[in-house]
Amino acid sequence: MSDILYRVDRAAVAFGRVLRRSGVRVGSDRTLEFVRALDEVGMERREGVYWAGRAIFCSRYEDLKIYDAAFQAFWDELERDKLPPQPKEPEENPVMDSVMPPKEQVEADEAGEEAVRMKYSPVELLRTKDFSAYTHEEFDELNRLLADLRLSGALRKSRRLAPSKRGRFDHRRTLRAALRTGGETVRHSFRSNRRQPRRVVLLCDISGSMSDYSRALMRFLHAGVIGGGKLEAFSIGTRLTRITRELTTKDPDRALREAAEAVKDWSGGTRIGDAMKEFVDRWGQRGMARGSVIVILSDGWDRGDVAVLAEQMRRMSRLSHRIIWVNPLKAATGYEPIAGGMAASLPYVDVFLSGHNFESLEELASAIADAASRDKM
Repeated sequence: MSDILYRVDRAAVAFGRVLRRSGVRVGSDRTLEFVRALDEVGMERREGVYWAGRAIFCSRYEDLKIYDAAFQAFWDELERDKLPPQPKEPEENPVMDSVMPPKEQVEADEAGEEAVRMKYSPVELLRTKDFSAYTHEEFDELNRLLADLRLSGALRKSRRLAPSKRGRFDHRRTLRAALRTGGETVRHSFRSNRRQPRRVVLLCDISGSMSDYSRALMRFLHAGVIGGGKLEAFSIGTRLTRITRELTTKDPDRALREAAEAVKDWSGGTRIGDAMKEFVDRWGQRGMARGSVIVILSDGWDRGDVAVLAEQMRRMSRLSHRIIWVNPLKAATGYEPIAGGMAASLPYVDVFLSGHNFESLEELASAIADAASRDKM
């Protein structure tokens, strides 16, 4: 039964990818919803599968014609393979473990017209696969997944006031409204503090010890910067480099090239404490860190004085709303934060996460948006 469900899930994922390539706005959330819908309606009835997919994937009128054509090819493929099939014997020469879909094969149907034969690919493997094992094609797929990820800091109260159903009594608006009713106050008006997202500051370790993960994490920084929120990005190694401007271009490959040109210490040593001191002295106390959500993406290996790092972490904890530390090594079995820099920083960290795969980045995005109290973890 698990093999049958696996094939159905692969078919659903492939269908979502075909729709996305055809111009339909399909994200990973809609694809997962379609998988859940297939689990409910089953694969036996064409009508049930059709309407389930149409309700989930079609949000615009122009999507309907594209959806109908893609679904016809999708259902023809299901009938041809008679899904769900019996599990097949493993091939003698299995293909490389990659989540990228094989290229579409174009075949001629009975009428002599070209018909698209869809191929299925286990995209869900990408969500749990360690970044250090990614292929070049999988990094391209990661860019598409990150496009649906939104980074927004926990909400905070602004000093500016806005109309509200309750709060402070608004004399001016109440009196202006009374003029329309002959001076009789019919309804009271109120104002309250606006709520807006906090600034998010991302500090990414690009030293040699982080080389297996820095490429994926820099793509995460790029997705956050182009998302349009209040976000600042820095690289940390032997020095601190602000790379927000370099990451503003929409093309991820170009953005990473420009960031690499700006960073002079890529894959070098690590002096996190000195880099943190420069950040607090030059940027943090001037307002960037005040009330912000600070995210440090590093394995905690520091060749400098760990006492300097501990002091800067203490200063940042006083300035910021929350400090989140993302360490890819945390996912390893039996990991303990005994590295000097990590051990010195952990007392000032509010949330300690891994960042080794896409699922952990989704967890990080939720932690950034979470407005809960600053309990140490």
